[in-house]
Amino acid sequence: MGDKVTLKLAVREVHGKKVAQLRKESLVPGVVYGPGMEPVSVQVDYNTVAKAYKAAGTHTPIHIDIDGKKRIAMIKEAEVDPTKNLLRHVSFHAVKASDPVVAEVPVRLIGEGESEAEKAGLIVLQNLDKIEVKALPMILPDAVEISIAHLKEAGEKVTLADATLPEGVEFVEHDTGRHEDADEDEEKQTVADTMVASVWEPAALQAQNESAAGDATDETEVAAENGEAAPAEEEKKED
Repeated sequence: MGDKVTLKLAVREVHGKKVAQLRKESLVPGVVYGPGMEPVSVQVDYNTVAKAYKAAGTHTPIHIDIDGKKRIAMIKEAEVDPTKNLLRHVSFHAVKASDPVVAEVPVRLIGEGESEAEKAGLIVLQNLDKIEVKALPMILPDAVEISIAHLKEAGEKVTLADATLPEGVEFVEHDTGRHEDADEDEEKQTVADTMVASVWEPAALQAQNESAAGDATDETEVAAENGEAAPAEEEKKED
């Protein structure tokens, strides 16, 4: 984990449409909820919470102080104004230091530019940006790091199995049910088998991208031929 993030909140008495006045005063409305507690409406200085959100995101615990009552919480949701790109509301999920939590953390490639593959003009394409992990709140990692420095040839790849997780941290397995229909001899896939990055020849990658773009165009043309509205046209109708 990175540096400790702390945030002082105040109990909020204003609700509904009246919160617009709070925002004019550079205050952000929010709520704190969690097991064993009643939800608490809060407010916080804009610059303070914006700085905390930038540092913690939704995967790092924050030490919050609500009028003297201290808790550990994680930002569950941050509502952002799409036009002004400003925080409008923040939801905090209070957690216990002794209870494991699940959080989505970034996947970070290390050793970029150092591999023989990249030095030879090949492209290392990252396929996975985030992954869910489970751990006690105070040992959640800032990111899952995986080295690509050893990659040499086109077709090579790295998976989550190549990551070294801190003690007490594990990947979250999601049971898709696919193994029920799989052959008995077929090895069951786990989250560790998920591909994170792969090595491509530039020409092959360009061809792959052009093929994907062509498939998307064909689907639109087929829809038009069948008398179906294109996605953009449907959105206009809904507006």
